[in-house]
Amino acid sequence: MRGLEAHHEQPLAGFEAINRYWDQRRNQVVAKILPGEFYVSLQDEMIATTLGSCVSACIWDDINHVGGMNHFMLPETEQQAHQVTWGNIPSQATRYGNHAMEHLINSILKAGGKRAHLKAKIFGGGKVLNQCVDVGSRNADFVVKYLHDENIPILAEDLYGDYARKVLFSPISGQAFLRKLYSFNNNTLAQREQRYGMKLKTERLEGQVELFND
Repeated sequence: MRGLEAHHEQPLAGFEAINRYWDQRRNQVVAKILPGEFYVSLQDEMIATTLGSCVSACIWDDINHVGGMNHFMLPETEQQAHQVTWGNIPSQATRYGNHAMEHLINSILKAGGKRAHLKAKIFGGGKVLNQCVDVGSRNADFVVKYLHDENIPILAEDLYGDYARKVLFSPISGQAFLRKLYSFNNNTLAQREQRYGMKLKTERLEGQVELFND
């Protein structure tokens, strides 16, 4: 079988619009997420993203073999949400850490994961934006505190620093691969994140957040 078309595994409902492609080198399907997106899967596939000042939390249940990854730009917002929005529709809500974390975890629970079994690996928060406020550090501080407050153990992390990162994550095994991009075109990534940050300030927030059910 060749290519994504040869594989009949479909993504979970709600994640159909996430970009998935066949990686010939890995002989595996890879789902690539962008800022504001997240992806949850029960399949033997990888989730990939590239991070500058943004942070990704990789969370999984290794007993029930389900997990996912998010990618958020800013730690949190106090704005209220107005409609339910899941991973196939990049919403303003999931671009913020507090919403992105709750949506990711709730989606894992909906797919059969158990809260008591959840574990996490966290990446990103680099200082790639030339501005007074270190957004990357704020994102990194936020995700560490959030997981601590929710009693989800962090098994691995690569946070802060002055470099970008490429992350690959297996949602069913919890295995993660990290590439530190010291020679990556950080100016391009920083400009993208700056434009994205300005857009967040002007857009209306959408996407209702559901609280955890223990």
